[in-house]
Amino acid sequence: MRFSKFISIFFHPINFPIIGSLIYFLFIPKYIFKLQEYTFLAVIFLLTYIFPLVLLFLLKRVKMITSYHMVSIEERKFPTLLFISISFIIWNWLYKSTMVDLLSLLFLGYGIAFIISYILLYFKIKISLHTGAIGGLIGFLIYFSYHYKINLILFLALFFVLGGLIASSRLRLKAHTPTEVFVGFVIGIGTQLIAYQLYYII
Repeated sequence: MRFSKFISIFFHPINFPIIGSLIYFLFIPKYIFKLQEYTFLAVIFLLTYIFPLVLLFLLKRVKMITSYHMVSIEERKFPTLLFISISFIIWNWLYKSTMVDLLSLLFLGYGIAFIISYILLYFKIKISLHTGAIGGLIGFLIYFSYHYKINLILFLALFFVLGGLIASSRLRLKAHTPTEVFVGFVIGIGTQLIAYQLYYII
């Protein structure tokens, strides 16, 4: 049980946008000035990690949520709307920069996934954001490697194993049903692939 709690906390959904961004800048086969790269990473880190942490802390202090995992359906609604906004703000900013337009799709995919998860809340379905986040990262790495013809098979294998650990942990903690875990993972991957298709339309 302790191991499951560790996995759930250490691999919280807010960690994956910055992980995906770091992998992107590590392997992208075109030159980007370091100052620009650090600026992108700093803003992404602030908006997807620091801001959500402060937000969740404040929501817990005012008792709008009882835990940082937002256990109940009602607790998830307001934070999910904010995460939708953050995702689309970052997507728009990165896409308009043109330099890192493919990275912007990671956030477009996450934004679409959050919209779906928000809609499902009104049907009393609380998908796993943990598996949605790792699924989203896997989906991003699939088209990132395809787009630039980069071999990321080791990273993909690692994240698939990690996805299994995260899913098992959420089930052991009774935080979700098997369906909620599976649907979260499918939505995570699926919305990233949708984002990549939209890349050729937008």
